[in-house]
Amino acid sequence: MNTQNKAVWWKDAVVYQIYPRSFCDSNGDGIGDLNGITSKLDYLKKLGVDVLWLSPVYQSPGDDNGYDISDYRAINPEFGTMEDFDRMLAEAHARGIRIVMDLVVNHTSDEHAWFMESRSSRNNPKRDYYIWRDADSKGNPPNRWASAFGGSAWEWDETSGQYYLHLFSRKQPDLNWDNPSVRDEVFDMMNWWCKKGIDGFRMDVISMISKPDGLPDGPEMPGGFTASTSCNGPRLHLYLNQMNERVLSMYPLMTVGECPGIGVEEAVLITDPSRRELNMVFQFEHVNGSARNGSKYDKWDRPALSMPELRETFSKWQYGLEGRGWNSLYLDNHDQPRCVSRFGNDTPEYRVLSAKMLATCLHFMKGTPYIYQGEELGMTNAYMTDITQYRDIESLQTYEFLTKQEKLPKETVIGYLQAVSRDNARTPMQWDSSANAGFTSGTPWIGVNPNFAEINAQAQTGDETSVFTYYKELIRLRHTLPVMAEGRYELIQQDNDQVYAYTRTIAAKKNQEPEKEGSGREEDQLLVFCNFSKDPAGLPKEACDALERGASRLIGNYRDLPKGQLRPYEALVLHLGKGTME
Repeated sequence: MNTQNKAVWWKDAVVYQIYPRSFCDSNGDGIGDLNGITSKLDYLKKLGVDVLWLSPVYQSPGDDNGYDISDYRAINPEFGTMEDFDRMLAEAHARGIRIVMDLVVNHTSDEHAWFMESRSSRNNPKRDYYIWRDADSKGNPPNRWASAFGGSAWEWDETSGQYYLHLFSRKQPDLNWDNPSVRDEVFDMMNWWCKKGIDGFRMDVISMISKPDGLPDGPEMPGGFTASTSCNGPRLHLYLNQMNERVLSMYPLMTVGECPGIGVEEAVLITDPSRRELNMVFQFEHVNGSARNGSKYDKWDRPALSMPELRETFSKWQYGLEGRGWNSLYLDNHDQPRCVSRFGNDTPEYRVLSAKMLATCLHFMKGTPYIYQGEELGMTNAYMTDITQYRDIESLQTYEFLTKQEKLPKETVIGYLQAVSRDNARTPMQWDSSANAGFTSGTPWIGVNPNFAEINAQAQTGDETSVFTYYKELIRLRHTLPVMAEGRYELIQQDNDQVYAYTRTIAAKKNQEPEKEGSGREEDQLLVFCNFSKDPAGLPKEACDALERGASRLIGNYRDLPKGQLRPYEALVLHLGKGTME
């Protein structure tokens, strides 16, 4: 199927996220770069992905690995030059691969020219580009909001005698989107990149750009702080609509908003095409961890969702956006632990099976699937044992807070980091079994996962039984079966504690032959069965019935059909109806 000529080409596209710092280093300095990405475009073409989403490559001091931008129109020298970027863009387009940029406009770096002017005096014309407030009557910050990285969300500025707001690092001051000049600057910058030829934007914490009037405190948190109430603020939709009118509607772009704190109904407002905001959103309900047993330290002491909880969450979003908006489908990204370690089983016995099972469960849902670098290989958490091995600012500040202020044992906190630290996703891409997994000829900026000799791209690309080959087939199916992009989702086996099962159904085209003579079948249907356990599970009745009616095996992570039971971590997809291959 040719997605290039479709107005909504992103509906049957598959997106591959690249974390440039950890993808491929071309010059031996230990940091991945743009030329490294260009050198691997043929690998990505072989996988079959349509879109590359690049985490930030802009000029940045690197306090938050590039999410603190000091110049939106310059490339960080660690990654190369603008000429390197232009060459990568051209080479990707030559292979039919689109490029989506990471748009980080809730905040900038404190080294951005705007902020340096803003903090220079209270009378500077750019003072109101950021959010400044006086101390309260006791000399304390204006409210008790916590930064997402720990500590207060306010930083005192001696030069001008006020606090500035930073919902993340103190080196990431929040922009004041209520100032029309800020919006003008952002929209002008976005148009500059679009004219360069990029194909879309992933928008970092975009649901936080509209701050609530009065900046009220939120729910209590550890350490004497409260949560921010800045998600889904009162002017969010106004600002997104303005962005669409002045930038997004002018180009054939894919847009996805990262939206902390969002619910289904808010997501519908953002993604309903008639409202002219964004194409889709990232929500976090399925990756935030289980709240059933309570949590004191947010994500750090929460277990992953159980399969029934995961099924309930995914289904809520599948049903909620049906016909009204569009889902983005993901289990892995640069902010999450590896999904095979979190939701599957990364032991040698079950890693490959469970990686394929998770991929099946996700890719057959309705929405645009995202693959994070190394996910297509079944890469696992790194399980780093010492705090000196970690690089992520969130992990380092959390370790400091929990061990010193909360007095937790270091071993306990390391256990939290091993389970959910963002650094689990940021270890270098495992290309081969040579030194440093083929990522660099130098010293990598963060350690390579020790299992690279067993888990790497070179070993998998020619192996018909590998995780890579399985992902390649999933992508091919999405490109050829309309039911995968447009079919209606319906949950089955709702009370099964082991098996996640659902159907995808689409009306057959008028000239399509029925599946069997005399059946009168007018639908194309897929039945998806995923055993989330290492224990066998009874083969659902729906699978038995479908096989009796002539269903064919479309894909599965075992070579043959199950006999009465789904085997450990088995994934099976059955096809009723011929479908239409394009």
